[in-house]
This record gives sequence, C-alpha cells and structure tokens, in this order.
Amino acid sequence: MTRFHLYIDSADIDALQACLPHPVVYGVTTNPTLLLRAGVSRAALPALLHRALRLGARQVQAQVQSADADGMRADALALLAAFEPGQLVVKIPATREGLRAGAELSAEGVPVTYTAVYAEEQAHFAAQLGAAYAAPYLGRLEDAGIDGLALVARMQALVAQSGSGTRLLVASVRSRAAYQALLALGVGAITVPPALFAEILDHPATSAAQRGFLADADRLPLSS
Repeated sequence: MTRFHLYIDSADIDALQACLPHPVVYGVTTNPTLLLRAGVSRAALPALLHRALRLGARQVQAQVQSADADGMRADALALLAAFEPGQLVVKIPATREGLRAGAELSAEGVPVTYTAVYAEEQAHFAAQLGAAYAAPYLGRLEDAGIDGLALVARMQALVAQSGSGTRLLVASVRSRAAYQALLALGVGAITVPPALFAEILDHPATSAAQRGFLADADRLPLSS
C-alpha cells in the first residue's frame, strides 16, 4: 500500500483555507451534515470542492443524497461530471442499496468510499467490492458504548487480509490521543476536523523551542 492519507473533514471554506495548502494533507472530505452546517447548497457543492482542489487538496470526497441504488448511481454520475478522473471520491453509505451502487461504480473505475461503517462485515464487503476506502466513525462508535479502537483494529485486520488495496478512512476522530492510537493500528487514512488538524500539526513545545531559537539567532553577532 502507498503512503498514509490525511484528510480534512469540513465544508467551511474559511476553515479549509486555514489548513490548505499543506504537504501533509492529502484531501478534503465532506458530507451533507457538514454542508448544512456550513450553509452550502447542493448547487454550490461542486464549486466548493473545486475550491478545495485549487487550495491544494489532491482529492475531494462528496456523498450521494439518495436512498436507493439507482438514485445513488445517478447522484454519483452527476457529481463526477464536473471533475477529472481521480479528483473526486464518491461517498456511499454502507447499506444494502449502497453496496449495490458502489459495486457498479467501482467496476467502472470510480473511486468509492463506503461511509457509516459500523461493523466488521461492512469493512470486509467494502474490500471485497474494490472500494477505495471504508469509513468507520470512531467517536460515534464510542458514543454508542462500543470499544471503537478495538473494532477499528479488527476492521483493519480484515481489510489488510483482503489484499484489495482498500483503506480504512477513520472519521469522527476527536482527540490527538485517538489520532495517535489510529496511527499505531496502521490504518491507511484518517479524516480530522480543522481544529484537530491544528492541534496535531502545531505542538506547543515545538513552537516554544522555535521562539527560543529565533530569539538567540537575533542575538548572534553578524561577524566574528
């Protein structure tokens, strides 16, 4: 498998501008809830995603908004029409209908993320169907009283055993400790909110050390 993918999970353009461009960020993920929170309409979604690409995201992800397989496929094709191949990953809930729609799209070479993955078998199905990603929600699993990290570890083992190239894209990551624990599990991708990105990127001790070095650099004589 190629290198780890870090995504920013947001539809707020101001928040995205604060994170991008940066070489550690691979892309941007969105969903209807994030769009609603940011006040982004369906018609404005392609423009938002293109803005993210111009800001430096290498890939963007957007979700279908239908419940049946035919509608999901139509949603996906409408979204894809505005992008070059590989720029957009289509997010599809890991429902019975979603697996049907996603399998057809994957067979046509469309990168698919199965989202709202809550069970090991869903991650297994995603790998069997050739998905680019399977997205479990760590925080939401823990909210439901489930040991989210243990479940993600089992999902990761199943995906790795499949040999398919499917990555876990872990979402609903709420703390630096959770991010570190996921890295230790070897997951292939994580998506984080902008506030957590700042926390994991800007370590206060490193910033303090830099201030000290810069202060001492100012005191250095210009010549011997």
